[in-house]
Amino acid sequence: MLSLHKTVNMNVNDKTVIIEVAKGKLKGYKTVTLLGRDYLSFQGIPYAKPPLGELRFKAPEPVEKWNGIRDATKEGSECYAKSIFTNAMVGSEDCLYLNVYSPYVKDNVRTKRLFPVMFWIHGGGFVRGSGGSDLYGPDYFVEKDIVLVTINYRLGPLGFLALSDPSLGVTGNVALKDMVMALKWVQINIKKFRGDPKNITIFGESSGSVAVHSLILSSKTKGLFHKAIMQSGCALNCFSRGRLASTYELAHKLGIQCNNDTVILSELQKVPVKELVKAGHKVWDSFLISHVRPFSLVIEPENSINPLITEEPLEIINSGRYNKVPMIIGYNSKDGVFISKYMQLYPQYFLTDGTLVPHTMNLRMGSPGYDKVALEIKKMYGVQGGESLNVDEHMEIANQIYTHNYFAVDTWRAALLHSKNSHQPVYFYKFDLDTTLNIMKDFYGIKTKGATHADDLFYFFTTQLMPRPDSDSIENGLIEKVTTLWSNFAKNGYPHRPGGCENWTAVKPNKFNYLLLKNDSFKCLVDPDKKYMEFWHKLYKENERHISKL
Repeated sequence: MLSLHKTVNMNVNDKTVIIEVAKGKLKGYKTVTLLGRDYLSFQGIPYAKPPLGELRFKAPEPVEKWNGIRDATKEGSECYAKSIFTNAMVGSEDCLYLNVYSPYVKDNVRTKRLFPVMFWIHGGGFVRGSGGSDLYGPDYFVEKDIVLVTINYRLGPLGFLALSDPSLGVTGNVALKDMVMALKWVQINIKKFRGDPKNITIFGESSGSVAVHSLILSSKTKGLFHKAIMQSGCALNCFSRGRLASTYELAHKLGIQCNNDTVILSELQKVPVKELVKAGHKVWDSFLISHVRPFSLVIEPENSINPLITEEPLEIINSGRYNKVPMIIGYNSKDGVFISKYMQLYPQYFLTDGTLVPHTMNLRMGSPGYDKVALEIKKMYGVQGGESLNVDEHMEIANQIYTHNYFAVDTWRAALLHSKNSHQPVYFYKFDLDTTLNIMKDFYGIKTKGATHADDLFYFFTTQLMPRPDSDSIENGLIEKVTTLWSNFAKNGYPHRPGGCENWTAVKPNKFNYLLLKNDSFKCLVDPDKKYMEFWHKLYKENERHISKL
């Protein structure tokens, strides 16, 4: 049996691993990656109390101690939500669990060595997903001498419901507070897994990337991490924001006819989780995609109980009052294609003003300023015709607009602003790899070339959706390249380019350097999608007077 304390002692014939963390003992196991690298797996580790009953909608509380040895050989329940792939309801409200995967080092071999830690925050629009190994297998990072941590956090109304009365302790963002609690757990316990608590990189994709950026901007997370990677999302994105009114819409759909926050909270805490989440999806489905999300990041009142974010993200960045850490940030070349596909279900909204003008400009729909911006966007991208457009004829235009509008321009703005307000490097990329690993295109039924939203995931993680590519395949070579970039950044704070130009140069205030990732080469270039980024930057500058609290 393997026992991990200050050093490792192991019977190599025994796969069982016992480790003692702050709250008790855990039983994990020793296994191997697809390339035969030994590592230790601990799954389903509780990092907070189950958020049940009166703890529903509340900030997480520390997990209690347990007696005996807790089984950590299988994953904990994912948070109750619709499955990403089947739309069936899955999971449980008792879901605050994390997984730790650590490279195995034999007894008395470099026993004092600590490995860099990468802390993964999954995407899914803050309404779906989990940190499970079915999608986020650890093999590639473990093979790079990385300790990988993946987490579950609360979703939908369970993770983002907010009430007006700050004294009730339900001011939103508890999903983000779950992540903070998990990071605190890592700080306390990760050494037991040979992880370095002084070298932690948080990274995420889509809404998980929005979460990463939000944690960077919060004053409550100082010292919990040291680097950050944001893939296709940031706190400036129009899809990142939630709205207080969603709580009252949710209550109404559940038959709670009341304006008293105390009563609403009490009644919502009694609703069976299946009914609550089902009603939450009805609220979520009712919004136009360019409008504020029903359940997402909100700005909390300064007088609320332990708030995480109390100012607009743009204001925080411009003030320079945030966690200044090295960053990688970027987007996929066809991130917006899935939005175009979504719009095929609602052709009445396809390329209409309501889906063209980001709500972050804070312009009232139908106002002269709003109409002017919508017209400029249409001219820039060559949108012809009135409000009713042929979807098939305009699909490529829509792909370009929605990629820029919802993803590229805000990641570009965030990178530029951080480069001006921080002494730490900001590395920017555009992901344009296109191989059989781009399985999200198949899922969406997309034929266009490039990388759509979430197509980057399976260059970083093994997945049960497909086998690992052959060792001599182009896919395997690209996996090696991108995981080298990400893991070197986690180790050193700057990414090495495997071949080609010597360095991936950081963004400068007067020179927007970036790395273009394509199948045949990784190129260090300047100004991604320059014409369009400058166009959107000009629009935002012209409408700065309108951009205020939502």
